Amino acid sequence: MEETGVSNSPSSSSVSQSPDPSPGGDCRQAFPKLQNDTFLRAAWGETTDYTPVWCMRQAGRYLKEFLATRAGQDFFVTCRSPETCCELTLQPLRRFPLDAAIIFSDILVVPQVTLSPQALGMQVTMVPGKGPTFSSPLRDKQDLDRLQAPVDVDKELGYVFQAITLTRHQLAGRVPLIGFSGAPWTLMSYMVEGGGSNTMAQAKRWLYQWPKASHRLLGLLTDVLVPYLVGQVAAGAQALQVFESHAGHLGPELFSEFALPYIRDVAKRVKAGLQEAGQAPVPLIIFAKDGHYALEELAQAGYEVVGIDWTVNPAQARDRVGKSVTLQGNLDPCALYASKEKIEQCVEQMLAAFGPQRYIANLGHGIYPDMDPAHVGAFVEAVHRHSRRLRNK
Repeated sequence: MEETGVSNSPSSSSVSQSPDPSPGGDCRQAFPKLQNDTFLRAAWGETTDYTPVWCMRQAGRYLKEFLATRAGQDFFVTCRSPETCCELTLQPLRRFPLDAAIIFSDILVVPQVTLSPQALGMQVTMVPGKGPTFSSPLRDKQDLDRLQAPVDVDKELGYVFQAITLTRHQLAGRVPLIGFSGAPWTLMSYMVEGGGSNTMAQAKRWLYQWPKASHRLLGLLTDVLVPYLVGQVAAGAQALQVFESHAGHLGPELFSEFALPYIRDVAKRVKAGLQEAGQAPVPLIIFAKDGHYALEELAQAGYEVVGIDWTVNPAQARDRVGKSVTLQGNLDPCALYASKEKIEQCVEQMLAAFGPQRYIANLGHGIYPDMDPAHVGAFVEAVHRHSRRLRNK
């Protein structure tokens, strides 16, 4: 694989011993020095020698070692194991010269703690072939009275913080570590629908039929997400991505009323929370899938990076947002089904369209389970090779 100016990744197939990663521990003060900060510099809008690249779902079922590590284990049991999450996070770094790691977790760990199990019993399971499934979704606005608030984020989600701290040590400074969460609308839609949906009709019904209750739920989720994201940085995350995965189900009007205000609020309050906690600022990334209609608004929502999917023309996106934010994306994941030669062509076209600076390469969505790891590697290496060549022209 192409050399990217980073140290060798951990070569063992399991996590080695590190200081106790419990929240608040002194081990956070002894994180190894970062050796490759290209991703962070691009996120902050600084000049880079090449285009940094990482992939959504880079830790996933397309890797045989991922399947072996998780064999026979419930998905959310995996998410609650700091050691396992650390191992899964590191696996793609052992294969590919990626410029960032993203902690292995799931956006739906938040709804699991937002509701009192004794009151409503909102349990989430990952059903093979179906995806996340809620046993007792929110059926009407009266269910909001059974929400648990406030939530003790340190107590309920401490295992995520422990995984982040452990992973920072295991990365040994190789690349930055990204933390993440879902955005309020996306989490709400899962909680109301009870899982995935082609239309999100039940969740949108709430917006039209019970707008006040919808705002109440979105506000409650925001109140959980802010300390959750601040806590991830305190635990060692060096950047944060917020996933508005269901933006495509909202038009401009609904998005402006029920999604964008909370996206803005998360950014504003996380930055304030970091300052209050004495934490250094970290770049924030917003990725609103199919949210092309709100690109200008997202660029002004308080995030340093705006992720776009493959339905957006990169050159047009740059014209629409200007140079005030870094763009991230946006290769169609299905391009990785093509030959390596075709992947090279797609990458070259993508890089030329985005331009050399204020840009982080990624896919327009996550890696699919049936993709060839060799083609993922070809994508990563092509980004490094062609971005260097473009800068040397």
